[in-house]
Amino acid sequence: MIQFAYTILYVKDVPTSLAFYEKAFSFVTKFVTPDNSYGELLVGETTLSFATVTLARTNLKDGFTESSITNKPFGIEIGFTTNNIEATIASVLKAGGTLLEHPKTKPWGQIVAYVRDLDGFLIEICTPMG
Repeated sequence: MIQFAYTILYVKDVPTSLAFYEKAFSFVTKFVTPDNSYGELLVGETTLSFATVTLARTNLKDGFTESSITNKPFGIEIGFTTNNIEATIASVLKAGGTLLEHPKTKPWGQIVAYVRDLDGFLIEICTPMG
C-alpha cells in the first residue's frame, strides 16, 4: 500500500520556519535534528517537514529553484482547513506571514484565502469540504 507520508520544504532556517508554523497555525514540532538542518511538525495525518537549503543541495546534485518571498510563488500550495478563516489569517500575519489573496467564496461554497510563509511558500487557508 502506498500512502502520502510528508512534504519537505527547503528553507533557509529550519528553527525559524518551525516557529512560524507553530505560531501561525498552533502546530507542534515533532522532531528536529541536533544540527537544526531538518525538522518535522505534527499537522494531522501527514507530516510537514523542513530541510535547510544547504542540506537539500547535498541531495540534489543538479540543484533546484529556491523559494523566495520576493519572487512569485511556485505552482504548488500547502492547504490547511479551518472553520475560522479570518482568525487564521490574523494569526499568520501576526507570525510574519503575508496575505496574498483575501478570502473568496468559490462556486462550490468553500471559502478560500491565500497567504505566504516566511520563505515565500504558498499556503491555502480554506473551509473544509463537505
